[in-house]
Amino acid sequence: MTGVPASAGGGRPGRPTPPGGKLGAAAVNQASLWNIANLLTMLRLVLVPAFVVLLLQDGGYDPAWRAWAWAAFAVAMITDIFDGHLARTYNLVTDFGKIADPIADKAIMAAGLISLSALGDLPWWVTGVILFRELGITLMRFWVIRHGVIPASRGGKMKTLAQGTAVGMYVLALTGPLATLRFWVMALAVVLTVVTGLDYVRQAISLRRRGLAKERGAGPDPR
Repeated sequence: MTGVPASAGGGRPGRPTPPGGKLGAAAVNQASLWNIANLLTMLRLVLVPAFVVLLLQDGGYDPAWRAWAWAAFAVAMITDIFDGHLARTYNLVTDFGKIADPIADKAIMAAGLISLSALGDLPWWVTGVILFRELGITLMRFWVIRHGVIPASRGGKMKTLAQGTAVGMYVLALTGPLATLRFWVMALAVVLTVVTGLDYVRQAISLRRRGLAKERGAGPDPR
């Protein structure tokens, strides 16, 4: 015992108390939201409605507007690559980023798929398959999160790349061989979406079984 009240240290051991006590600590935590990784995520969220507006200008068939829409989509996809990397590399992970990053990822992809299907450029069943997979996997993450986290696989990264490339090609007003090429890129994206989704389900079920078996083996808490 040192004779100094625990509250006198004001915060975590070894860390100086911010000016203003709890108010200062709250200010520090709030300031941490405004790091480069979170700013990129916020930019991606803002780009979602901007992308839709640009794509649907003049009925959605003006090549110039669609080129601008493609630029907004491309920036959103590029920031998706960098924000997570920056957050992990420079210890910029925040609760906001954990929630907003996956929302931004799915929002820009969903906006592209739904808009393209509404314009008649992409069959609705393609949009349905991809969105059903993404929503289903998100729900499954919550289902198994108490037992562990399934890391992103190489197939999942290839799926994301294929989806982004295919949607980007459909956003552009392509004709001739490029229009044919984008059909096959989208076909590849759909195949990867289904295959990686099924693999994720397999891993999730296996992880949950192992977790439940471990809980049963541990027995009741003696306390």
